Amino acid sequence: MPISLAEEAARRRTFAIISHPDAGKTTLTENLLLAGGAIRLAGQVAARGERRRTSSDWMKIERDRGISVSASVMTFEHDDLMFNLLDTPGHEDFSEDTYRTLTAADSAVMVLDAAKGIEPQTLKLFEVCRMRDIPIITFINKMDREALDPLELLDEIQDKLQLDTSPLYWPAASGQRFSGMKDLRKGDFVSYLKKTADKSIEPGPSTRIGMQEARGTLDTMVMDELEEGAELASEALPDFDEQAFREGHMTPVVFGSALRHFGVNELLSTLAEFAPAPRPQTAEKKGDKITVERSDKAVAGFVFKIQANMDPNHRDRVAFLRLCSGEFKRGMRLKTTENKQLNIHNPLMFLAQDREIAETAYAGDVIGVPNHGQLRVGDSLSENGDIKFKGIPNFAPEILRRARPKDPMKSKHLRKALESLAEEGVTQLFTPALGSDMIVGAVGSLQIDVMAERVAAEYNLEVVFEQATYNVARWIASDDPDKLEAFMEKNRGTVGTDLDGAPVYLAKNAWDVGYAQEKNPDLKFTATKERMV
Repeated sequence: MPISLAEEAARRRTFAIISHPDAGKTTLTENLLLAGGAIRLAGQVAARGERRRTSSDWMKIERDRGISVSASVMTFEHDDLMFNLLDTPGHEDFSEDTYRTLTAADSAVMVLDAAKGIEPQTLKLFEVCRMRDIPIITFINKMDREALDPLELLDEIQDKLQLDTSPLYWPAASGQRFSGMKDLRKGDFVSYLKKTADKSIEPGPSTRIGMQEARGTLDTMVMDELEEGAELASEALPDFDEQAFREGHMTPVVFGSALRHFGVNELLSTLAEFAPAPRPQTAEKKGDKITVERSDKAVAGFVFKIQANMDPNHRDRVAFLRLCSGEFKRGMRLKTTENKQLNIHNPLMFLAQDREIAETAYAGDVIGVPNHGQLRVGDSLSENGDIKFKGIPNFAPEILRRARPKDPMKSKHLRKALESLAEEGVTQLFTPALGSDMIVGAVGSLQIDVMAERVAAEYNLEVVFEQATYNVARWIASDDPDKLEAFMEKNRGTVGTDLDGAPVYLAKNAWDVGYAQEKNPDLKFTATKERMV
């Protein structure tokens, strides 16, 4: 019996993984793919040389530095569900890519280092999830190392994130004494078997035994600690409430060690059981506010990421389209709200850099749309071109640099390369009203390094980034177009445009911005810009 559109969409679980750098996010990603049957070998993150490359880190700079600098998508099927895992960069210099990716997620897994708890970048990313009411499942990682007291960790989540915690499992000690965890709902014990670092990890569920049997195998002190802690947690902490979780007020908690593939199957089961299917999306249709449901028949979605040169041999450019409704079929024609029509003959499904042609896709799925510049981040696509989803924000950069090619004859080539990377959202590109400078904006210095490496590797250009005469960029807006135009004309030495042609004020410091705002009360100088399409 064929599955209906609504049933197919309900099978999808689209989630992101967020964490502070080095909390183990990439290792967890790898092991979720292993548990889901998408890959055959994990443990490559900790290996050396060529084996260091992970499935989610596909760029050369990611492999060389062992960090994630670009969001990637991995699709796999497990337990009759279709999972779309959105792996986000952990490094704060790439937070804007993470913000955009979270707009495509229906839930998130928050990874915490058991020895460090809530770290600064985790806090920032959590706030983005909260703004979008994204339900969060917590995975407390690295329990095989010395860790903070579990209750202390849960108290920190409650205090810093204002999020009720409901542990589904309770750990038996940590570090060298770590022995597993008790399933607080089923009452049995999930055993942790120590493995040497050089032994490959085998996928599959962890061994479960009854608590009576666990008493005979665990160290007496560890067992006493486990029973006391589990009892205290059951009495002091609330039972899991699915509605509170879906509304973003409560987080279920799973403990484990991603590197040792312990707790990963339990996390995957938690995602399967509780993570929401594709959620309704707010949009506009012919000026009226509407809600797009996953079971709606018309195909609609939005672009949350552009990636160029995933295959450098073919100079490809792929838009990541999050579907929100309908049944997409290969060869369909979709329109943007600007009435650009795309015939999508070769839609892609991803496992990071690996790809295959998608014949069909449903709400919650992420497909790649090869294009030659027709699509931008924030674009909406639908069958009639009349559905406009909420725009994806740009944030004012922290660093501004003047870009110039080492070879002056290649200025046009460099501008094209920088525009292409700015369309991806790697950095931002501003053009001053006077002169021909190319001003690059970034959140952090590592973004500049990545841009230099990518320009060299993908465009065969050597670029120099110099100190700019400006340090602050703010978008300018006004309800009175004449006053905006007059300001732009009067201040040609300190204004310019961004990649979309939107007016930008380029200032030496924040004081200059405040002074300009004071002298021009009818104008708005903003640190964020939402690109509506």
